Amino acid sequence: MRVKEVADLVGVSVRTLHHYDEIGLLVPDETSESGYRLYSNANLELLQQILFFKELGFSLQTIKEIVHSPTFDQQEALQMHHQTLLEKRHRLDKMIQTVEKTIQHDKGEIQMTTEEKFEGFDFRSNPYEQEARERWGDEAVNRSNQKVAQMGPEIQKEMNDLYFHLASIRHMSSDSEEAQSAIAKWYDLLQSFGDYTPEAFRSLGEMYVSDKRFTKNIDRFGEGLATFMCDAMGVYADRHQK
Repeated sequence: MRVKEVADLVGVSVRTLHHYDEIGLLVPDETSESGYRLYSNANLELLQQILFFKELGFSLQTIKEIVHSPTFDQQEALQMHHQTLLEKRHRLDKMIQTVEKTIQHDKGEIQMTTEEKFEGFDFRSNPYEQEARERWGDEAVNRSNQKVAQMGPEIQKEMNDLYFHLASIRHMSSDSEEAQSAIAKWYDLLQSFGDYTPEAFRSLGEMYVSDKRFTKNIDRFGEGLATFMCDAMGVYADRHQK
């Protein structure tokens, strides 16, 4: 199938499929003499997996690591998708109940406790990603995530202070002395959660702009901060490559 046919079948844009190809996530098995991408049945099966993982909130980088891992098992993945989608449905049902009860509470028909007002909400982590990484690897990232989850208020305050400082200089050049001094502090702080090489630091910065969840979270401190940090982290990596 050609890229336009696949896009129409799946309900994604041609541009999205081109992007998947460019980043090595989904590379078509063939190319026609005219230069058209041609997708095989195996490509379509992989695309289904990608979209399942995407629906569950995985970043494209994580999806790529999982589906191209030598230990990846499609049947095992489908079983996990089935289970986690059921869990997601249960969580959504709880949130729907919370909304309905809140409507009744606002009308004075019932009284809700503080705990009841937040039933179904939990944004501390992506449990599906954690399970997938446990199954298919990336143990270093798991250890890093655990450290972040366990970090005390002092570290959290230090991170937020650094975010605010970076936001205050985000209109400067990313290779300026002040920008590089601040981003070096960010690099040092991240070493508390994992052994980041300069290249891994660059990749993390790229994720800040490629994954909209990262972008939204970081840009709370100042619009455009994620892009500024990505650029500054890239410059830092270039300067500190061994």
